[in-house]
Amino acid sequence: MKLYNHVVFKMGKHEAEIAPHIPEGGNWQDIPLSISDTRLDKIRETGGRTTYYGRLCWDKPSYTIATYFNRVGNGCNLHPSQCRVLSNREAARLQSFPDSFIFQGSNASQYKQIGNAVPPLLARFVASLIMPHLRGMNFVDLFAGCGGMSEGFIMSGFQLIAANEIDKSIMATNRYNHSQYAPAENFILGDITQEETKARIMEACGNTPVNVVVGGPPCQGFSYAGWRDPNDKRNQLFKDFVEMVNRLRPEFFVMENVPGILTMRKGDAIKEIIEAFTEIGYHVNVPIKLNAEEFGVPQRRKRVFIIGSLEEISIPQPSPLFYMPSVKTPNMWNLPVAITVRDAIGSLPELENGGGSLEMDYEPVQPSAYDRLMYGELTFEEFYNLL
Repeated sequence: MKLYNHVVFKMGKHEAEIAPHIPEGGNWQDIPLSISDTRLDKIRETGGRTTYYGRLCWDKPSYTIATYFNRVGNGCNLHPSQCRVLSNREAARLQSFPDSFIFQGSNASQYKQIGNAVPPLLARFVASLIMPHLRGMNFVDLFAGCGGMSEGFIMSGFQLIAANEIDKSIMATNRYNHSQYAPAENFILGDITQEETKARIMEACGNTPVNVVVGGPPCQGFSYAGWRDPNDKRNQLFKDFVEMVNRLRPEFFVMENVPGILTMRKGDAIKEIIEAFTEIGYHVNVPIKLNAEEFGVPQRRKRVFIIGSLEEISIPQPSPLFYMPSVKTPNMWNLPVAITVRDAIGSLPELENGGGSLEMDYEPVQPSAYDRLMYGELTFEEFYNLL
């Protein structure tokens, strides 16, 4: 079989000097004091996250895959046993993108696409929450990125009508992977704050009933990792999402964001968002907080989903499908253990620093259930029943 995007960013001389000193599960604290630079010195002086300059553990989920997973110092981005950072395909698998999903554009664009995406298996689970309440399964994806949310909804049998994204390279990936589900002209490249783009989205939907609108307005302004500036224009893009929900009048909307949205401006931001949807006639549930590793994604990633409906339908906080041994509680004894880095990428071909290929042959030895899910041999339900 073929494996795509299994390509590794080449570490610079300084990073290549640092990496061998960091053991599996280690971090900046393992780097000898004889190795020094401005960033390391600052972290040593003030302390820093234990994920900085981190190496992944084989037998745990990964830490959050961010847009700079190609850099040693920016997170827990070192391969568990090889002296290199993660490949694009490894990061994609840790995000739960199937192997058939092929990323387009430059490496820099692919890092951004993968790191910013909604994990498809997390989106798949959210789709399952609203599915029993729907009359139809057509959906529109706004602020769509490379298509992680769409991928998860498609996994659940939903039909994509249209998608909108402002970045040309990112939209190229979305269109490449999803054009079999919607006409090419319904992948609308453009700024959703502009009336022309809104009109093109409406035109793409035509007379087709829209059952769900999904999307993740850019989260940098809300993120704990960002500046959380209340004047950041990106924090106001949710208003364009609200406007499109009002125009399309779907049965449900699903808005994804980072946990920081709940505490921004001491909770006033989330109140403003909920009020905006309420004013256009939607019942809005209490935001749902999900840990990705509890729903099949081999990655510790926290996300918030705001779900609203035209009818007053309650979507309560769901129970996990998987458990983390470190936080196991009695009511989770019968659940399978969270998917690990080994499950996710242990079978992939070894690479040198800076090595890899956009396309290569791949024959896994003793594939894990997750391997089989990723290359399409199993559905999620079949995968889950094997655990």
